[in-house]
Amino acid sequence: MAISSKMKIFAEKSSWIRKMFEQGGKMKAEFGAENVFDFSLGNPDAPPPAQFDQVLAKIAADNGPGTHSYMPNGGHLWVREAVAGQMAKEQGVKVVASDMLLSCGAAGGINVIMKSLLNPGDEVIFLAPYFVEYDFYVDNHGGKSRVVQTDENFNPDMAAIREAISEKTKAIIINSPNNPTGQIYSKEILAELGLLLTEMGEKFGSTIYLISDEPYRKITYDGIEVPSIFAAYSNSIIVSSYSKDLSLPGERIGYVAVHPGISEKAELVSAMTLANRILGFVNAPALMQRVIAELQGISVDNERYARRREAFCQILTEAGFDFVPPKGAFYIFPKSPIEDDVAFCAILQEEKILAVPGRGFGAPGYIRLAFCVPDETIAGSAAAFKRAYQKALKA
Repeated sequence: MAISSKMKIFAEKSSWIRKMFEQGGKMKAEFGAENVFDFSLGNPDAPPPAQFDQVLAKIAADNGPGTHSYMPNGGHLWVREAVAGQMAKEQGVKVVASDMLLSCGAAGGINVIMKSLLNPGDEVIFLAPYFVEYDFYVDNHGGKSRVVQTDENFNPDMAAIREAISEKTKAIIINSPNNPTGQIYSKEILAELGLLLTEMGEKFGSTIYLISDEPYRKITYDGIEVPSIFAAYSNSIIVSSYSKDLSLPGERIGYVAVHPGISEKAELVSAMTLANRILGFVNAPALMQRVIAELQGISVDNERYARRREAFCQILTEAGFDFVPPKGAFYIFPKSPIEDDVAFCAILQEEKILAVPGRGFGAPGYIRLAFCVPDETIAGSAAAFKRAYQKALKA
C-alpha cells in the first residue's frame, strides 16, 4: 500500500463538510448553480473591510530591504505587540507580546499547542458538537480524543465533563461562538468550567489547560458579547484567526495567546515557538502579519449575516424544524426530522439542498446549515425545505 494505514482510515472518515461541498460542485454542474441551495461550507462571503484593501495596497507597495525575509518564529515583535494590545481590551487582562505568537491560522495554532503539550496517550476533551478536525489535530501529536456531549441547548454539561476528566487529561478545547451550533458560552458557564478544571487539576495533581478556539469571536448577534476566557481560568490558551472577522480564510493568518498567569509560561511559549518552526510553518505569512497589525479592532459588517440569520430561521421554523437560534458564527444546527441524519441529508439533496450531517460533528440526529451564502440562495430554498421535511416524515 502506497499510503499509511492510518491515513487510509482518515481518508475514509474525512470531513463530511468537504464531502458535501464536493457533491455540491457536481450538482451545480448538472443542474446549474442557481438551482442548487448549497449550505455545506462555512466559507465567509462578506467582503473584507474597506480598510483591508487600503492597508494591503500600501504594504504591498513597500518593497524595502528585508520586507519578505525570515523573522523570529513567533512572528514580528511589533505585530505581536499590536495584537496583544487588542487582546488585552477583549480579555480585560494585560497581555503582552511575549504571551503570544502568530500562526498559520487557528488550525496551525492548535497544532502548535498540541505539539507543545501532549505526551503519547494524553487525552484532550472536546464538547460535541465540535469541529471534526480537532480529532486529527490531537492524533497528529500522539494524543487521544475524549468526546463529551453538551446539554439540550449546546452548553457544557459540567457533570459529564467531570466524569470524563482523568489523570490522563491534558486539555479541553472549547469553541464559542460555536461551529456548528452558534452557541456562545456565558460568563457564568465559563467561570463554572474554570472552577471545575481547577478542582480536577488539584485532584489529579496536574495542570488541565483550557484551550479556546475563537475565530468567530466578532461575529455575534443581538448585542451579545463573547465573555473573557482569561477572566475565567488562569491556565487558559486562546487560539484564533482572521479568517472570519476579516474574511481572510485563504490567507492563513492567526495567533495563539497564553494567559499571563499560566503555569510555566516561559517554557510553554518557548515550546510553542519551536513547534511553529519544526511543524514546517516556520513563521506566519510575513505580508499578512504586517497587514493585520494595522487592522486591530476592525471586522466585517455583521449586518449581512444578521439579516440572513433572521431570514433562514423564519424559513426553517415555517418548514417545521426544531433548532436553537444561533447567537454567533454563521451556522444553524437543526434537529433532523428523522433519526438518521445522513438519510435526511440525502432527502435534502433530492430537493437540491446541500447540508452536512450532524454526525460529522459528533452529534448524529442533526444537520448543519451555513448561512454565509447569498440572500437569494436562502430565500429560494424555502419551498424545498418544506418539501424535504414532509418527505422525511412520510419516509
